[in-house]
Amino acid sequence: MRRAGRFFMWGLAGLASLVALLALVIAIFDWNVLRPWLAEKASDALQRPVAIDGDLDVDWSWRSGGLPWPHITARQLVAGQPEGFTGQDEAMAQVDYLALTINPMPLFTRHVEISRLEIGVSRILLQRDQGGHNNWTYERQQKREQESGWTFDLQSVALQHIELRLVDEGRTLDMTTRLNSLDTEAPGGYGMGWESSGTFNEAEVSGSGQMGGLLSLRDSSDPFPMRGEVSFGETRIAIEGSMTAPRGLASLDVRLKLAGSSLADLNALFGLALPTTPAYHTEGRLVAVLDQGEDTWRYEDFQGTVGDSDLRGTLEYRLREPRPLLSGTVESDLLHFRDLGPLIGADTSRDDTAAEAENQKSAKHNKKGRQQPPDKALPVARIGSETWGLMDADVQFKGKRIVQNKNLPLDDIEAHVLLQDKVLSFEPLNFGVAGGTLSNTLHVDGRSDTLHAQLKSSARGLNLKQLFPGAESMDASFGQLHGDATLEGKGNSIAGLLGTSNGELSLALSRGTISRFLMEAAGLNIANVIFVKLFGDEQVMLECLAADFAVKEGVMHTRVFVLETEDAIVTMEGSVSLKNETLNLDIRPQNKTLRIFTLRSPLYAKGSFKNPDIGVQAGPVAARAGAAVALGVIATPLAALVPLLNVGSGDDHACSALGEKED
Repeated sequence: MRRAGRFFMWGLAGLASLVALLALVIAIFDWNVLRPWLAEKASDALQRPVAIDGDLDVDWSWRSGGLPWPHITARQLVAGQPEGFTGQDEAMAQVDYLALTINPMPLFTRHVEISRLEIGVSRILLQRDQGGHNNWTYERQQKREQESGWTFDLQSVALQHIELRLVDEGRTLDMTTRLNSLDTEAPGGYGMGWESSGTFNEAEVSGSGQMGGLLSLRDSSDPFPMRGEVSFGETRIAIEGSMTAPRGLASLDVRLKLAGSSLADLNALFGLALPTTPAYHTEGRLVAVLDQGEDTWRYEDFQGTVGDSDLRGTLEYRLREPRPLLSGTVESDLLHFRDLGPLIGADTSRDDTAAEAENQKSAKHNKKGRQQPPDKALPVARIGSETWGLMDADVQFKGKRIVQNKNLPLDDIEAHVLLQDKVLSFEPLNFGVAGGTLSNTLHVDGRSDTLHAQLKSSARGLNLKQLFPGAESMDASFGQLHGDATLEGKGNSIAGLLGTSNGELSLALSRGTISRFLMEAAGLNIANVIFVKLFGDEQVMLECLAADFAVKEGVMHTRVFVLETEDAIVTMEGSVSLKNETLNLDIRPQNKTLRIFTLRSPLYAKGSFKNPDIGVQAGPVAARAGAAVALGVIATPLAALVPLLNVGSGDDHACSALGEKED
């Protein structure tokens, strides 16, 4: 037994010496001799050249399980660009410090478990060229791992003093983000701070914020907190919330604030097709589910303003083929027409300064846009359809009121906006107007260089008393207005579409009041001048008005136009060119009853919309005046009044030939 005991003691001492010798060898071993081998393995795994130019060292720590855990550190690592990638002549990554801790137990089952990876003081360059090729993707290693029998698992990552630069030549993006761990974890679980700066589409980009430590992001169902603010030119974006990333799926739930000079600025950022608008801001909840290309972004219960108009609702943006889809509902209590005008190229600016700003903004978003010429009444600014192919849309809109001015309110707005393969439709686009309804359907085909638009409009029961509330002080009854329009045209502006339009337009107005005041309230400058020429500056009772126009190649031809007052009938013939914005009309009044000392004579309306030439036709007036002079010489002075007597037609129902306009 003593001999066996001695052998046991000698064996134990030998084993201890062997362990001590092994520990000594490990302690003094120069691990740098393994750098070429490790660089080769790393190059094979990352599919790009990797070099270790600094020291390589290994420390050991004892943990549960009985085996020491190696803590490997390497310095001055350089990763080159993948083979065949032609980007900037610069390394993809330069890492001053890298450390990883490996669990030794899984190595016996051909599994490498890296419990922690630390990267510090590093510069990383991610690039995408004009052809869409990038330097950050690589072939998945699953097949190669299965062939080799080894598997890998990276459990956590810690980053310190990282400078990440992203260059996307196709989107003219060059942005640098700096990541730094916080000294102490901030309330809410924030462990990392970030700052960004650079350019995107020639606009300055800057931002800063905080987020949770990257150690907790991978395959974790725990919320990953984030907050920050980013500026893209004049656009401001602020978020605060969290992200979760279980395996194969990610979700986002943040409070999102957006503000900027125009919604069109968001198109380049998010791939949307939003119109040019006045300044806006919104705030709501952004919920996203990111699932391998089937991403869904939902902006819930947002509230905000566009110009002086309020908006609220919920919108969903879903990635799909062949185009993403924007859907949802939007509501408003009060919309101002001046905030909607830029959507159709109308000049609705408040003043000259605002007009100039609007023109500059329109030119920025659409280089082919045109400023409104001073001699043109119809908007000539281009209706931008360039972004219509970016997405489809299916949005319902409801509004309580639209205001152009205090005398022309629209209410109960209902619109269904559809965008499908560059065809924009409003089915319907309805308004409540002055106690009546204005129903419309509009289709605009943007699939070719020139827009093709179709409009059907129907006005029913518009009460003049509500249409012109400022005239309520007048002691007069007011009738109702009805009308229909069917137009089709081609062009890239309102002026272009109307200037090529074909179709028809009809209008009927029942008994009411017509006056210069009403013309001014309606903003009908040409009609106002004609009214004063016909009746003077006074209030006139209107029996009816009926009009029917045929529209061909941008020219409105009168088929019927009859305006009947208590004592006169006015007919009109001629044409109105929407193409050239010119008038060529003959207006013929005649009295229904005996009038003395009247010089009513046919009028003409010529010239342009902006500068109309309206006057009395000289021939009939000269004939009447000449007859009066001749009779004054030949007959008694009383006889000179005969040519000035307008006996009247006696037709009390000139509009009746057209029939009443039915609802």
